Amino acid sequence: MADTVLYELTDGVATITLNRPDAMNALNIATKVALRDALQQAAGDPAVRAVLLIGTGRAFCVGQDLKEHIELLAADRAGEGEGSTMSTVGLHYNPIVTAIAGMPKPVVAAVNGVAAGAGAGFAFAADYRLVADTASFNTSFAGVALTADSGVSWTLQRLIGHGRAADLLLFPRSISAQDAYDLGIANKVVPAAELAAEAAAVARQLAEGPTAAYAAIKESLAHAAGHGLTEALAKEEELQRCAGASEDHLAAVDAFVKKQKPHFTGR
Repeated sequence: MADTVLYELTDGVATITLNRPDAMNALNIATKVALRDALQQAAGDPAVRAVLLIGTGRAFCVGQDLKEHIELLAADRAGEGEGSTMSTVGLHYNPIVTAIAGMPKPVVAAVNGVAAGAGAGFAFAADYRLVADTASFNTSFAGVALTADSGVSWTLQRLIGHGRAADLLLFPRSISAQDAYDLGIANKVVPAAELAAEAAAVARQLAEGPTAAYAAIKESLAHAAGHGLTEALAKEEELQRCAGASEDHLAAVDAFVKKQKPHFTGR
C-alpha cells in the first residue's frame, strides 16, 4: 500500500489515514488506488468491526489532484495518454464509495479539515461524520465545470434534501463545520484538538457493539432509500428475523434481565 494511505488495525477498528498533508490529501492515482484497496481490505476482513477514515494535516481531502489531472488531460489531448482522464470515476471513486457505503460494518469519517469534491463525497458516504470545528465542506465540482461524482448526487440529497443539495452543487462554496451541522451533514462538531481522540472513541464504541445489527441497519437504510414503504417494511421484517435469531440479541436480552452490560461478538 502506498505511504499516502496508512492502514492500522487495533481492537477491531481499522484506521485508514489519508497521508498527503503537503498536498492537502489531494487524490492522485496512487492515493486513489491505495484508498480503494484499503477500504476493500477492511470490508473483507472479519477482524475489522468498524472503520475510521481521517486525514493528516490541514485537510481531510480536497478531492482530485488537479496538478496531476492537468497533466493527464494534456497527455490525452496530445494522444500520449492511456485513455479518458475521467475513467478515474469508474476505476477509483465508484469503488471507494461503494466500499464505504456498502461494507457491512460502520464507517466513521473524522473530518479534520477541508473536505472538498470527492473528499466531501467520501465523508458523505460514511455512516457517521465527526467534524472538527475548524473544518469545512465544499462540493467544488461546478467550480471546475464538472458534475457530481463520488456518490454525491445520491448521498447529499439524502442527508439534507434535494433543494439544499442542488443549492450546494449549483453554487459551490465553503460550508463551515457549524453550518454543516445545522444542515444535517455533520453528526457532531468537536474542538479540532479533540477530534482524533473523540473519533477513536466513537469508532471503538461501534467496534464493541452489535456489528451484525449495524450491518442490517446499513442495509435497511440503503434499501429504503430506493423503495416504497411496502418494500421497506418487507426488508425490515427479513432483516429483523435474522437479527432476532443472532447470538448478540440473545446475549443482550439476557444481560438486560441480569442488569449487566452485554458483550457483543457480531454473531
